[in-house]
Amino acid sequence: MAEIKVLIQGYAREENGVEHASCTTTLIQEGKLNIIVDPGMNRKLLLKALDKENLKPSDINYVVLTHNHMDHMLLTGIFENAKVLDDNSIYSFDGAITNHDGKIPGTDIKIIKTPGHDQFHCAVAVDTKDGKVVIAGDVLWWQDSEKQETDKQGLMEHKDPYEKNHEQLMNSRKKVLEIADWVIPGHGKMFKVKK
Repeated sequence: MAEIKVLIQGYAREENGVEHASCTTTLIQEGKLNIIVDPGMNRKLLLKALDKENLKPSDINYVVLTHNHMDHMLLTGIFENAKVLDDNSIYSFDGAITNHDGKIPGTDIKIIKTPGHDQFHCAVAVDTKDGKVVIAGDVLWWQDSEKQETDKQGLMEHKDPYEKNHEQLMNSRKKVLEIADWVIPGHGKMFKVKK
């Protein structure tokens, strides 16, 4: 069974007129595989978090990108031995592109299409000993200055200033909240879904 660890809790804030943001970065370990979801863009924090887990960038087998916004993907290239997955494909650093069948190869970890914030957005669903964890990317996320909602109505009504398609985003949020016991948002704290 897979184990999950939040390496970096995502943040988004403005300081002295400068925006500072990097997404939540999550480590999944299943069997001998090390998987990073959304490496973000804070290199110093990421390398420190990996070191704390006794991992080097070269130890990572897969990187999953929930979407192609720079605050989620800027550091992807430091994982030189990894294959990179998005909502549909697997990319190798030798230029090869293949499709996946909605799972990270060699695992039961699902990649679920969740458009709305971005048209090519996906989430990652992982069965753990504590229940199903959905790494939701920016299907759900908060600025540091915002109160993080945990009830379903508040989660559904939370405004996303960057959404591309409101109806798709609402459908993606419903999908995530229906299947998840726990949600790891793109920016903010992991939370238990109230059933």
